[in-house]
Amino acid sequence: MTSAGKPPFRAEHVGSLKRPESLQRTRERLLGPPELDRNLAAHDNAELRAAEDKAIDEVVRLQEAVGLQSITDGEFRRRTWWTDFMLGFDGVTERRGESAIKFKDGTGSHRPLPNVTVTGRIAWRRSVVSGGFRYLKSHTTRTPKLTIPAPIDLHYFIGGEAGMDRNAYAEPAMFWTDLRDAYRREIAELADAGCRYLQLDDVAFAFLCDPARRAEVTSWGHDPDKLLATYIDAVNQCIAGRPADMTVALHICRGNMSGHWGAEGGYDAVAEKMFQGLAVDAFFLEYDTPRAGSFEPLRFVPKTKKVVLGLVSSKSPVLESADVLRRRIDEAAGHVALGQICLSPQCGFSSNYLGNPVSVDDQKHKLELIVQVADKVWGSV
Repeated sequence: MTSAGKPPFRAEHVGSLKRPESLQRTRERLLGPPELDRNLAAHDNAELRAAEDKAIDEVVRLQEAVGLQSITDGEFRRRTWWTDFMLGFDGVTERRGESAIKFKDGTGSHRPLPNVTVTGRIAWRRSVVSGGFRYLKSHTTRTPKLTIPAPIDLHYFIGGEAGMDRNAYAEPAMFWTDLRDAYRREIAELADAGCRYLQLDDVAFAFLCDPARRAEVTSWGHDPDKLLATYIDAVNQCIAGRPADMTVALHICRGNMSGHWGAEGGYDAVAEKMFQGLAVDAFFLEYDTPRAGSFEPLRFVPKTKKVVLGLVSSKSPVLESADVLRRRIDEAAGHVALGQICLSPQCGFSSNYLGNPVSVDDQKHKLELIVQVADKVWGSV
């Protein structure tokens, strides 16, 4: 079965998938133990690449077998969902020591974010993901999707201007200019590789919904609402000039690191400006827990854009009820047209190479459920 129509599809997933344990151990044997602040950049290890190829072949078959139409490589070539990519730019380097930004889970456990800093002018030198995308594209007959971090996450994760070398960026506006130019070159390279479905993964917009994170932004010397406008403009500038036939989706969640999250609060604080101001084609939205708030902010989504409801948890092995998912889709359809809605997990299953506290079988059952519910609700995936 080949894919038809323009993505996103009725049944979707966010991108990262649980690595087989053999691939995790091979990475650790070749690149070192799993400390958060080491080996965060993309690798060039031939033995590990061969192991990744084999695992990617298998996970592509898994996605096709459950009935998905958009296919990723599970992000199997990455240490984390964002550091490998960002460290591919000149001027971005690993930083030793713990990040001030920490994630938590329901038990009270806290984990610091992997730490990077901007030590020079940001510049694109080569794509660290286009080769992997070409491999994926040649191994599926369906729609290959590539995920990369949203540009604004770099600014948030380094704590704004405090995380930049002032000799490089005496004028903070130049940071956004350089980042824009780097992303435009990256997207042009990906387009040349045949990418027509690109997803930007983001937590910054959701962090600006959390009163505690808004206070954090204020401590940097930023007005959260003005920073929201800056972030919207930055994303639009970075994707401007993409091919007309390239779908760009924005995935927004409150953080996902081995079952830990970074923020809570509904989309109300950002919804109107974000949904109406961003020049993306679709929004993947976390909606699996009360931390995400109500569906009411969806009333601001333009009729020309799709909303992928992340109703299925990638953080828990508990399988959701199909009836509950259908009821929640109906509830959301009270605020945005059913024809604009799709279904997915709220985030990836493996935002770092170790993954969430779910098994490969748990993941498969959840993806199968999404396909089954989509088929019931819309008559097709």
